[in-house]
Amino acid sequence: MEKFKIKCFCKVNLFLRITKKINKNYHVIKSLITFCNLYDVITISKNKSLHDNIKFSGQFKKGIEKKKNTITKTLFFLRKNKYLKNQYFNIIINKNIPHGAGLGGGSSNASSLINFLIKKKIVQIKKNKKIYIARKIGFDVPIMLQKKKTIIIGKSEKIIRINKNFGFNILVVYPNIICSTKKIYQRNKKISSNKVWSNKNIKTKESLISFLEREKNDLESTAIKIYPRIGQLLKIINTQKGCYFSRISGSGSSCIGIFSNMNAAISAKTRIQTKFPNYWCVVSKTI
Repeated sequence: MEKFKIKCFCKVNLFLRITKKINKNYHVIKSLITFCNLYDVITISKNKSLHDNIKFSGQFKKGIEKKKNTITKTLFFLRKNKYLKNQYFNIIINKNIPHGAGLGGGSSNASSLINFLIKKKIVQIKKNKKIYIARKIGFDVPIMLQKKKTIIIGKSEKIIRINKNFGFNILVVYPNIICSTKKIYQRNKKISSNKVWSNKNIKTKESLISFLEREKNDLESTAIKIYPRIGQLLKIINTQKGCYFSRISGSGSSCIGIFSNMNAAISAKTRIQTKFPNYWCVVSKTI
């Protein structure tokens, strides 16, 4: 097999509500997720040995465990359940997206690999089985199987795809904090009412912005209590000219700002980089 390159786009949560807490480890959430034109790149080819050669490169390779990453986990699961037989790979994952940032980088790596193996007919998996396998790898992996559409999650078992993209101008800032998703969910006490989501909220870009300005991320207050500089960063982003709103993505630590135009987002990036030169700060469009 020749070498192939796979783009693994990151996600951002435009809002996130906790509607029910079953126990300390299980929550029912409602969230609107979209994808940005920011991505890791997987380079993959077959090898003739009896094991995979998996390497991580790039700005955010540090801290990823060789035996406990989503790529290794995916291949192990596929072989254990006999979807993948007698085939091994050379894989390099160029990590452009920070992990522990609420951007779904690891989940995107796993889902992109699953889609690639199916597309190339290396594995034979039907759609319902694909979702089942993705769920076994990680909570966000089923969500990441489709990256071209905006996504609404109702309950953890329900994913609704929406065929609209308003091309938001987005600033993403990572304050060099690896958030513990488990810790933040366990400490969170905020529960929102399970109000009915209506597609009427997204008929136009303006109506969606208006809706999102009134929304929030229920995990944000907990993340700020544990990591106070997240709160400081959110305030700075929110006061930038042209910013509609700012909030954390997922359980953090990445902070996002949605801007009225690209020039405003770029200007905000310049000011924030001047104040925090060590933070990862990028401007992108949603896809």
